[in-house]
Amino acid sequence: MQAVVDFLPLLAFAVAYWLGDMHTAIATIMVAISLQVLITWLVKRKVSRMLLASAVLVVVLGGISLSLNNDLIFKWKPTVLNWIVAAVFLGSRYVGDRTIAQRILESVSKDECKLSQTDWRRLNLMWVAFFLISGAANIFVAYRFSEPVWVNFKLFGLTGMTLVFAVIQGLWLSKRSTGET
Repeated sequence: MQAVVDFLPLLAFAVAYWLGDMHTAIATIMVAISLQVLITWLVKRKVSRMLLASAVLVVVLGGISLSLNNDLIFKWKPTVLNWIVAAVFLGSRYVGDRTIAQRILESVSKDECKLSQTDWRRLNLMWVAFFLISGAANIFVAYRFSEPVWVNFKLFGLTGMTLVFAVIQGLWLSKRSTGET
Protein backbone atom coordinates (compact mmCIF):
# COMPACT_ATOMS: atom_id res chain seq x y z
CA MET A 1 0.00 0.00 0.00
CA GLN A 2 2.84 2.39 0.84
CA ALA A 3 4.28 1.92 -2.66
CA VAL A 4 0.98 3.11 -4.15
CA VAL A 5 0.95 6.17 -1.88
CA ASP A 6 4.59 6.91 -2.80
CA PHE A 7 3.64 6.77 -6.48
CA LEU A 8 0.79 9.32 -6.21
CA PRO A 9 2.88 12.53 -6.54
CA LEU A 10 4.54 11.13 -9.66
CA LEU A 11 1.14 10.20 -11.07
CA ALA A 12 -0.17 13.69 -10.26
CA PHE A 13 2.87 15.12 -12.08
CA ALA A 14 2.15 13.02 -15.19
CA VAL A 15 -1.57 13.84 -15.26
CA ALA A 16 -0.86 17.55 -14.79
CA TYR A 17 1.66 17.39 -17.63
CA TRP A 18 -0.71 15.54 -19.98
CA LEU A 19 -3.55 17.96 -19.20
CA GLY A 20 -1.43 21.11 -19.03
CA ASP A 21 2.25 21.73 -19.47
CA MET A 22 5.58 21.20 -17.72
CA HIS A 23 5.24 24.24 -15.46
CA THR A 24 1.84 23.04 -14.26
CA ALA A 25 3.25 19.55 -13.70
CA ILE A 26 6.21 20.86 -11.70
CA ALA A 27 3.96 23.00 -9.50
CA THR A 28 1.59 20.04 -9.05
CA ILE A 29 4.31 17.63 -7.92
CA MET A 30 5.71 20.28 -5.57
CA VAL A 31 2.32 20.54 -3.86
CA ALA A 32 1.62 16.78 -4.03
CA ILE A 33 4.91 15.70 -2.46
CA SER A 34 4.63 18.40 0.20
CA LEU A 35 1.16 17.06 1.06
CA GLN A 36 2.54 13.52 1.09
CA VAL A 37 5.21 14.51 3.61
CA LEU A 38 2.65 16.34 5.77
CA ILE A 39 0.10 13.51 5.70
CA THR A 40 2.79 10.90 6.35
CA TRP A 41 3.96 12.90 9.35
CA LEU A 42 0.43 13.33 10.71
CA VAL A 43 -0.40 9.63 10.32
CA LYS A 44 2.90 7.97 11.27
CA ARG A 45 4.68 10.74 13.18
CA LYS A 46 7.76 10.06 11.08
CA VAL A 47 8.87 10.55 7.48
CA SER A 48 11.41 8.33 5.72
CA ARG A 49 14.69 9.91 4.77
CA MET A 50 14.14 8.92 1.15
CA LEU A 51 10.77 10.69 0.97
CA LEU A 52 12.19 13.73 2.72
CA ALA A 53 15.21 13.89 0.38
CA SER A 54 12.98 13.48 -2.65
CA ALA A 55 10.59 16.18 -1.40
CA VAL A 56 13.41 18.63 -0.74
CA LEU A 57 14.83 18.05 -4.22
CA VAL A 58 11.41 18.39 -5.86
CA VAL A 59 10.66 21.64 -4.05
CA VAL A 60 14.13 23.17 -4.44
CA LEU A 61 14.81 22.13 -8.04
CA GLY A 62 11.16 22.70 -8.99
CA GLY A 63 11.23 26.18 -7.47
CA ILE A 64 14.48 27.08 -9.23
CA SER A 65 13.18 25.61 -12.48
CA LEU A 66 9.94 27.61 -12.30
CA SER A 67 11.61 30.85 -11.25
CA LEU A 68 14.25 30.63 -14.01
CA ASN A 69 11.78 29.23 -16.54
CA ASN A 70 14.19 26.35 -17.21
CA ASP A 71 12.58 22.91 -17.08
CA LEU A 72 15.93 21.16 -17.51
CA ILE A 73 16.84 22.02 -13.91
CA PHE A 74 13.85 20.03 -12.67
CA LYS A 75 14.71 17.12 -14.96
CA TRP A 76 17.95 16.68 -12.99
CA LYS A 77 16.01 15.70 -9.83
CA PRO A 78 15.92 11.90 -10.44
CA THR A 79 19.60 11.93 -11.37
CA VAL A 80 20.65 13.92 -8.32
CA LEU A 81 18.57 11.73 -5.99
CA ASN A 82 19.82 8.48 -7.55
CA TRP A 83 23.45 9.58 -7.39
CA ILE A 84 23.11 10.71 -3.77
CA VAL A 85 21.59 7.33 -2.88
CA ALA A 86 24.40 5.57 -4.79
CA ALA A 87 26.96 7.53 -2.76
CA VAL A 88 25.21 6.61 0.50
CA PHE A 89 25.13 2.92 -0.46
CA LEU A 90 28.79 3.04 -1.47
CA GLY A 91 29.77 4.87 1.69
CA SER A 92 27.98 2.28 3.83
CA ARG A 93 30.68 -0.21 2.84
CA TYR A 94 33.15 1.82 4.85
CA VAL A 95 30.98 3.11 7.72
CA GLY A 96 29.37 0.82 10.25
CA ASP A 97 29.27 -2.93 10.45
CA ARG A 98 26.56 -3.53 7.82
CA THR A 99 25.90 -2.10 4.38
CA ILE A 100 22.72 -0.12 3.68
CA ALA A 101 21.40 -3.00 1.56
CA GLN A 102 21.80 -5.36 4.51
CA ARG A 103 20.16 -2.93 6.94
CA ILE A 104 17.20 -2.36 4.64
CA LEU A 105 16.58 -6.00 3.79
CA GLU A 106 16.95 -7.17 7.37
CA SER A 107 14.54 -4.48 8.56
CA VAL A 108 11.79 -5.45 6.08
CA SER A 109 12.32 -9.22 5.95
CA LYS A 110 10.51 -11.41 8.43
CA ASP A 111 12.90 -14.24 7.58
CA GLU A 112 16.53 -13.84 8.48
CA CYS A 113 18.62 -13.14 5.39
CA LYS A 114 21.45 -15.66 5.34
CA LEU A 115 24.16 -14.12 3.21
CA SER A 116 27.88 -13.95 3.65
CA GLN A 117 29.48 -10.55 4.17
CA THR A 118 30.92 -10.87 0.65
CA ASP A 119 27.42 -11.37 -0.77
CA TRP A 120 26.06 -8.43 1.23
CA ARG A 121 28.82 -6.24 -0.22
CA ARG A 122 28.07 -7.54 -3.73
CA LEU A 123 24.38 -6.81 -3.30
CA ASN A 124 25.17 -3.34 -2.03
CA LEU A 125 27.43 -2.70 -5.05
CA MET A 126 24.65 -3.93 -7.36
CA TRP A 127 22.43 -1.21 -5.91
CA VAL A 128 25.21 1.37 -6.31
CA ALA A 129 25.53 0.40 -9.98
CA PHE A 130 21.75 0.48 -10.44
CA PHE A 131 21.41 3.97 -8.97
CA LEU A 132 24.33 5.27 -11.05
CA ILE A 133 22.87 3.77 -14.24
CA SER A 134 19.35 5.05 -13.45
CA GLY A 135 20.68 8.55 -12.88
CA ALA A 136 22.71 8.45 -16.08
CA ALA A 137 19.74 7.08 -18.07
CA ASN A 138 17.51 9.89 -16.77
CA ILE A 139 19.91 12.64 -17.75
CA PHE A 140 20.59 10.98 -21.11
CA VAL A 141 16.86 10.96 -21.92
CA ALA A 142 16.42 14.51 -20.57
CA TYR A 143 19.10 15.90 -22.93
CA ARG A 144 18.60 13.68 -25.98
CA PHE A 145 14.84 13.34 -26.27
CA SER A 146 11.76 15.52 -26.29
CA GLU A 147 9.97 16.63 -23.16
CA PRO A 148 7.03 14.19 -23.62
CA VAL A 149 9.48 11.31 -24.02
CA TRP A 150 11.26 12.33 -20.81
CA VAL A 151 7.96 12.56 -18.89
CA ASN A 152 6.99 9.06 -20.04
CA PHE A 153 10.50 7.78 -19.25
CA LYS A 154 10.29 9.30 -15.76
CA LEU A 155 6.91 7.69 -15.16
CA PHE A 156 7.30 4.32 -16.88
CA GLY A 157 10.98 3.88 -17.71
CA LEU A 158 12.54 4.58 -14.32
CA THR A 159 9.74 2.73 -12.54
CA GLY A 160 10.11 -0.22 -14.90
CA MET A 161 13.88 -0.27 -14.46
CA THR A 162 13.43 -0.37 -10.69
CA LEU A 163 10.91 -3.22 -10.86
CA VAL A 164 13.08 -5.28 -13.22
CA PHE A 165 16.13 -4.71 -11.03
CA ALA A 166 14.17 -5.68 -7.90
CA VAL A 167 13.07 -8.94 -9.55
CA ILE A 168 16.65 -9.70 -10.63
CA GLN A 169 17.84 -8.91 -7.11
CA GLY A 170 15.14 -11.16 -5.66
CA LEU A 171 16.22 -14.05 -7.88
CA TRP A 172 19.85 -13.49 -6.95
CA LEU A 173 18.97 -13.38 -3.24
CA SER A 174 16.85 -16.50 -3.56
CA LYS A 175 19.72 -18.36 -5.17
CA ARG A 176 22.22 -17.13 -2.58
CA SER A 177 20.06 -17.70 0.47
CA THR A 178 19.36 -21.34 -0.43
CA GLY A 179 23.05 -22.10 -0.37
CA GLU A 180 23.55 -22.22 -4.13
CA THR A 181 26.48 -20.26 -5.51
